[in-house]
Amino acid sequence: MLDLLFESHWSPYLAGAGIGLLLWCSFLFSNKPLGCSTAFSRTSGMIEGLVSPAKVKNKEYYKMFVPEIEWQWMMVLGIILGAFISSVLSGTFQISFIPQTFQAAFGDNILLRFLMALVGGIMMGLGARWSWGCTSGHGISGMAQLSLASLVAVMGFFIAGIGTAMIIFSW
Repeated sequence: MLDLLFESHWSPYLAGAGIGLLLWCSFLFSNKPLGCSTAFSRTSGMIEGLVSPAKVKNKEYYKMFVPEIEWQWMMVLGIILGAFISSVLSGTFQISFIPQTFQAAFGDNILLRFLMALVGGIMMGLGARWSWGCTSGHGISGMAQLSLASLVAVMGFFIAGIGTAMIIFSW
């Protein structure tokens, strides 16, 4: 079983079952769904609070998403650390500023890579807030709860993702 930790690829069925167990534990122990975008909202409030704490305290938005470190914030940290540890254990760790897929489609211009990643990240963050959840929140937790709003959101994610990939990679 420990050999699994050293593999570069896991079975999607095994990984899916693990996510399902994590979702079940999330509802059982915290009565909250899995999701990551709220942690980023909380982080923005913590950063803004360093500069202007009074302004953060009075914002309606941060009354819904109190800028504090809580379990979902720690889950995001765990995702980052877990990915790093997994890549080291499997021998696949590497530092790359331009992924091979990007380089094949657009070349090796690091400024273009940075700008596309920045714009894409901003658009994903805004989309996650406008739809009241990220892909994991809607796709995993919302679909598990048979939420109609999550079904519509997930359909939108797939349509937008496929359309964007077709536009970008048709160059």
